[in-house]
Amino acid sequence: MTNSAIIEIDNLQKTFKNASEPAVDGISFSIYRNEIFGLLGPNGAGKTTTISILCGLFPPTGGTVKIDGKDLQQNLASIKKIVGIVPQDIALYPTLTARENLDFYGHMYGLSGSDLKDRIETWLKRLGLSEAANRQVSTYSGGMKRRVNLIAGILHSPKILFLDEPTVGVDVQSRNVIIDHLKKINEAGTTIIYTSHHMEEAENFCNRVSIIDHGRILIQGTPAELIESTAGADNLEKVFLQLTKRKLRD
Repeated sequence: MTNSAIIEIDNLQKTFKNASEPAVDGISFSIYRNEIFGLLGPNGAGKTTTISILCGLFPPTGGTVKIDGKDLQQNLASIKKIVGIVPQDIALYPTLTARENLDFYGHMYGLSGSDLKDRIETWLKRLGLSEAANRQVSTYSGGMKRRVNLIAGILHSPKILFLDEPTVGVDVQSRNVIIDHLKKINEAGTTIIYTSHHMEEAENFCNRVSIIDHGRILIQGTPAELIESTAGADNLEKVFLQLTKRKLRD
């Protein structure tokens, strides 16, 4: 991991129409090349809004974002080509097979022919989906859908990968397979930005994390640094609860 920034966020703000307070309230931070960066926070903290802005899904109200040295708003089309997105909601067509879904997404990313076919087959095999690849996705378990959802976001070998709750609602085996392959993708040179409610997973998976609440960054650093700097905390979950309090968020 080098310390040059691939994403630079300066005073980022987003206030939705008719909202009483901003969803993102002037946050600034950088994400380094080849790191796994965790953006953690309770429900409604501003995580998904921040990720959505960084993916170019909607513009910020204020502030700037640079990705790979380019201004996001001015270079949206070229930046989207180097970005992969794995959304929290399963973004697959249930009546299509896994192969058909991946063929569709591959073409969306500009892949075609034998290159696309080889990539699909390679990833289906790696994630244990080859035998079920011609079944409709509607017949899949939650873990299988998550794995196809992941492949759809990485087929084009993105330089930057955004993961919004990539292991939510899946069994332990699927979660381990997903995390293991994400580590390999990262080792091959992809920068990963990850959100999750799984604090133990984040502690073991991320190089650095930011904890966000009410649209603001509360703390940032390596998991070990955050644990060491928080009195009475011996894991990331305790750091998280101390900072965000224990009040339920719906």
